[in-house]
Amino acid sequence: MLTSVFSRLSSSFLRKFSVSLICLSLGLGALAPAHAEVKVGVSDWPGWVAWYVAEQKGFFKKHNAKVKLVWFANYTDSISALSAGQLDANSQTWSDTMTPLAKGVKLKTVLVNDNSAGNDALMVSPKIKSIADLKGKTVALEQYSISHFVLATALAKNKMKMSDVKIQNLSAGDAAAAFMTGRVDAAVVWNPWVSKIETSGKGRALFTSKEMPGLVPDLLVAHEKALLDKTKRADLVGMIGAWFETEAFIRSNPDEAIKIMSKVVGMSAAEYKVFLPGTRFFTANDNKNAMDAAQAQSLVAVGPTIHSFLKENKLIDGPVDFAKGIDASLLNDALKK
Repeated sequence: MLTSVFSRLSSSFLRKFSVSLICLSLGLGALAPAHAEVKVGVSDWPGWVAWYVAEQKGFFKKHNAKVKLVWFANYTDSISALSAGQLDANSQTWSDTMTPLAKGVKLKTVLVNDNSAGNDALMVSPKIKSIADLKGKTVALEQYSISHFVLATALAKNKMKMSDVKIQNLSAGDAAAAFMTGRVDAAVVWNPWVSKIETSGKGRALFTSKEMPGLVPDLLVAHEKALLDKTKRADLVGMIGAWFETEAFIRSNPDEAIKIMSKVVGMSAAEYKVFLPGTRFFTANDNKNAMDAAQAQSLVAVGPTIHSFLKENKLIDGPVDFAKGIDASLLNDALKK
């Protein structure tokens, strides 16, 4: 990881950090809309790339949402752009939303797109049978990324500490290569490297993000000033309604959805297919539960665990009022329509 406090994005794959911002124009009309569109940042993760399915299938138009999707090759830039008010909303993780919240930036989570449910995994060789077998072993991963958090969680669940293993800080692609060539004992990576390691026969997943329900949420986060604008707020409500049609479409028409999504990121449909089983796209009911603080896996409930990881690694200053970083009213309005 480079500058994002807690990202799964890597400098060695399609989720590459760069200093540039690229606007994709897939399906965007040339005519000026009746009012300025709501500008929404999107980066390379299945739950966010899915917004292009909404765009191309006409779900935004159906829900009267004027949306301009702004593609960021550099995910970290999108977080900065939202915090600076240059975007109306952005696709970002709960963890990456906590740091600006701790600094007093007025952001609100308005939708949970997905949870990683297997796309991030601790890969080990056949000789390692349990988490306990990792003691004293070298694990390659991208420090302070989702991979780091996955390992910390796996160790904690087995009453072990990070100090029980030796960390080799490598980008996800390099970590996978180091593992497959036998230079490290284990690696924590995400797809497509999880799939590549499994198909190579060199390793298997010992622990995955599927065993961390609620802890790896990917969100739509809006700047408060956009929510105070009645027109933009209405667009965001429509966008949320479009999301639920998108989720249903991906579920019922996976091949067509994959074709759209893979084209956005420059992959073949066959290559992109590996991402879907490990991505739990959130339904309306999933969202209601995620925004209900009383639920065990809600954003508020998992907040302290994520914040603790950030604090232990000196990635955040100060406390976070998790509830203040959530606005369920847009979801409620979308569900009334």
